[in-house]
Amino acid sequence: MWGLYALRQTDNEDAPDEQVAARLISERFSCRRFLPEPVPHQTIERLLSLAQMTASCCNSQPWQVLVTEGEATERFRSAIYEYASQPGVKLDTDIDHKHDYPGVYKERRRDCGIQLYESIGIPRHDREAGERQRLENFRFFGAPHVALVTSEAALGTLGAIDCGAWLSNFLVAATSLGVAAVPQASLSMYAKFTRAFFGIPDNRWLLFGISFGYADHEHPANQFRSRRAPLSEVATFVSE
Repeated sequence: MWGLYALRQTDNEDAPDEQVAARLISERFSCRRFLPEPVPHQTIERLLSLAQMTASCCNSQPWQVLVTEGEATERFRSAIYEYASQPGVKLDTDIDHKHDYPGVYKERRRDCGIQLYESIGIPRHDREAGERQRLENFRFFGAPHVALVTSEAALGTLGAIDCGAWLSNFLVAATSLGVAAVPQASLSMYAKFTRAFFGIPDNRWLLFGISFGYADHEHPANQFRSRRAPLSEVATFVSE
């Protein structure tokens, strides 16, 4: 895959920076089915090095990233899937996940869910099939790697915001390297279990996970792209 990275760099070395950025940002998508082929360790290190350049409040760089490879991924996949599949298992998060989606936010969320379910042939009111698809989060959609991102609890909301910025750069950097990824709040839903599994200290919030690897572009779950609102719905310009 370094060859692909080098090829992309050569292809775009004369292109305006804006065109390169626009291509990478627009090509990124949330991958929901991966090939089993692992990402070479040196490619993962390059990806993390690019994400490491993320700006943060007072340059605090609050993110700590635990990355699984090989058998570690399989052990975690098996363990958390079994745990999440238990009837009545309660969510246990480090940050408050209580929220509502009023108005247009609910519409956008619903639209994305309908697109996903239609792409894989799940009828809108088939709760059993929907639950099976939800649990695929804990199979990491077949990805060979998972990144778990934590922040120092004492940094509170600011640390979490900085980690969100890191996530965005991670996803674009992954695209530049030919690596597919999907950010998953679901992998923070059983924080106590995951912290115990990996020995993560209690003073670190588990914010989210990222499953990543190489995309199975033939899988129907990877055929749709979620829609974006027009700029007029999200930006207000004040000139006087």
